Amino acid sequence: MFSPEQKFSNWKIAGFGNAPAQLFETLESTHSLMKAKATAGEIPPGTLIVADRQTAGRGRHERTWDSPAGLNLYFNILIPLEGIPLSSAPQITQVAALTFAEIFKNLQDESNAQNLGNKTIGKISVKWPNDILCGKHKFCGILAEVVYAGGNGAPKPTVSMGVGINVNSDPADYAALGRAVTTLKDICGQKINREKLLQMLIANLERAIGQFRAFGIRPWVSAWKRMDQFIGTRGTIVVNNRCTDQTRGEGDIKKTGSILDMQDDGSLLFKCDDGTVETVYSADLEI
Repeated sequence: MFSPEQKFSNWKIAGFGNAPAQLFETLESTHSLMKAKATAGEIPPGTLIVADRQTAGRGRHERTWDSPAGLNLYFNILIPLEGIPLSSAPQITQVAALTFAEIFKNLQDESNAQNLGNKTIGKISVKWPNDILCGKHKFCGILAEVVYAGGNGAPKPTVSMGVGINVNSDPADYAALGRAVTTLKDICGQKINREKLLQMLIANLERAIGQFRAFGIRPWVSAWKRMDQFIGTRGTIVVNNRCTDQTRGEGDIKKTGSILDMQDDGSLLFKCDDGTVETVYSADLEI
């Protein structure tokens, strides 16, 4: 995983079930292209789209995801929903976050064993529902949308899941964002082979989706609790579907309190400062 990587255009990768991977030196957004191609029936479920650079990368609520060339990973995978209820589709991002976090944690542990890792930054964990942090510094974001893939016959529901990972960039590169951000290189103290990392992420995610199809979200709730560093701490639930970089803070509904638990269905149990206990299915969590 720490070996030198080959030229991006020569990467040998595939999607789910050996579906094709499409590599682009530069794209506006892997997510936008995936949605357009899937809706038009131009690609099969399982397809992987990867960009070496994005010019208009976005995270949740259209927030900027800085996407320089040759350093990080930006990709979308078109996940088939056969055998998965449409109502459970949002849980796929939680499955992905926990699956990826385990891989990143192993890289951190390996680097620490070599005395190369950054031992002051904290441990890798998932901040509900699907942000991956080291300490309180984010380095991986996941965005998913149900897309009805066209083609022969009736369009089929799929999930287009976009992932951005700060791999070999430096935390200083993101100072202008005004957020706590880190990178895998900073966490591990050494550069990561992005091709090998992506191969591992896709292979493990495909297995995890198969397990999710069979067993639901519960095994990943258990995994979250094993690596959690937020249960029992204070936080703020923010509900505002219009919150972008430009409208941050406008129309926010904020509730401060304590994080009690993650429940078996993947929802968050949150005790507000007024004493009420809420089950939260969709919101941003600030810590």
